[in-house]
Amino acid sequence: MRLKRFLAALLSAALVAPPGAFAQTRGTLPNLALNIQQTEAPLVSGPTDTYADPIVPPDIAQGVFGVYGGAQSRLSGNAGANSNWRTPIATQQLPDLGNGGSGSLTPQAERKLGERVMREVRRDPDYLDDWLVRDYLNSVSAKLAAAATALYIGGYRPDFELFPVRDSQINAFSLPGGFIGVNTGLIAATQTESELASVLGHEMGHVLQRHISRMISAGERSTYAALAGLLFGVLAGVLAHSGDLGSAIAIGGQAYAVDNQLRFSRSAEQEADRVGFLLLAGAGYDPYAMATFFGRLDRAAMSDTGVPAYARTHPLTGERIADMEDRARRAPYRQPHQAPEYGFVRARARLLQDRSRSEYADEITRLRAEIDDRTAVNVAANWYGIAFGQMLLERYDDATASLATSRAAFASGERNESDPARSSPSLDVLAADIARRAGHNDQAARLAEFAQNRWPQSNAAIDMHIRTLLTLRRFADAQALAQRETRAYPDQPAWWLYLAQASAGRGDALTQHRAMAEKFALEGAWPSAIQQLKDARDLKTIGYYDLATVDARLHEMESRYKEERLDEKS
Repeated sequence: MRLKRFLAALLSAALVAPPGAFAQTRGTLPNLALNIQQTEAPLVSGPTDTYADPIVPPDIAQGVFGVYGGAQSRLSGNAGANSNWRTPIATQQLPDLGNGGSGSLTPQAERKLGERVMREVRRDPDYLDDWLVRDYLNSVSAKLAAAATALYIGGYRPDFELFPVRDSQINAFSLPGGFIGVNTGLIAATQTESELASVLGHEMGHVLQRHISRMISAGERSTYAALAGLLFGVLAGVLAHSGDLGSAIAIGGQAYAVDNQLRFSRSAEQEADRVGFLLLAGAGYDPYAMATFFGRLDRAAMSDTGVPAYARTHPLTGERIADMEDRARRAPYRQPHQAPEYGFVRARARLLQDRSRSEYADEITRLRAEIDDRTAVNVAANWYGIAFGQMLLERYDDATASLATSRAAFASGERNESDPARSSPSLDVLAADIARRAGHNDQAARLAEFAQNRWPQSNAAIDMHIRTLLTLRRFADAQALAQRETRAYPDQPAWWLYLAQASAGRGDALTQHRAMAEKFALEGAWPSAIQQLKDARDLKTIGYYDLATVDARLHEMESRYKEERLDEKS
């Protein structure tokens, strides 16, 4: 990653901001959006100008890495023990981390900063652009976010975008602007969907309580050295997979008192625990899952196996775990649900964190051993993982047989109203993927179309369908499907790339250039994006109205590129 150049851009964008540019208007809702806002937009508009330019507040607080509210006594005792778990968050006794009012980093500015960081993250080979895992993680976060709305947690209703990272460490991390990374090691280490949801709820608790914004703006310190430490820390944390923005900032701000960092960490973690618990229970998950999973990590931290990454970046204490257990005991009993997709995604994550053929083979052996020893949590999921691994090893006939065994084991489970067909996106998409890689293109197209029709909201099924259409050179169908997705989700580079490929196959040079321009713009490759629009403008066949829209978009991109270059030169 081009760390120095990227950091210079971030710092300069922050330092040229006028005083007060970050102040949030008095009376606006205090909670921070930490995800992409997916809005309907025509091809020419694109997503790059949705948010204001990133500005970092000129005033960095005294003790920004320390305690918000300053009362260490809030970390002791049994605060909130008598409150009902469904009580609105505003009335519950939580650690006082300050308010999100005047002087806070605005959601728009934090979002913009996160987008700049994500450009670098997406270039990292450990970033996993796996739609099946992404779809599943975001479906869990959607349930938790719905619980936040129902329980009146926070005044701002952010969307969240979660993405997987190839890393065997048990960890998750938040970035500015709503992006939450989830290590494959964390997914694999959980034993139930509720355990995974408890960690995601904790991370979303940090977001809903605006911990990032408060960390930047609480107090009175006004030195740009603090800002430099903050941004260095964010990037260092991402590059080192440190797993948590708070810990990343601690890395970058080592000049500040260590005891203050720890006090802040404890209070913030306690607040995120309690908000996360409300989301967990409110979404219908097992309320004991948070204490169970965190307790298991705490025990692992005391064993000879070493301290798990999550326990290092989210310091676990007996008091925190006891608080989680107490709240779980007081929550009303509800039969916890577990989506069938959880087991398949967990098995997929176990293979995705491997890198070589020998590692794939070893994982297949472990999955088989769990079935033979009757220790597999989900037999159908284990057979799915075996099929996925065999596909990666190009053993397509074996993969097809293992997938059939997985389907049979899954179908033998108890039927329920929410899953009458006894199938899942993972099963159907993998079937199409095996056929495609084996060269059975017609069969792959049929399976992919079937998967998309069965799971119309699955990005993984849509992605597989477009890829098979391109393989079969059915460019008109692929272009129509890709065009629909770019209109619905203009912030996803993959859809723009598919649109460009399909348009090239059809000989539609104008749409091809415009689509590639949008893809490059999302990646921050402004010179390439601008050149694509110039090529489109120079087409002899371009009409008057198309020329006007291309010129308008070209002007927008040139202005944006100029601003970022000025930031870097500053």
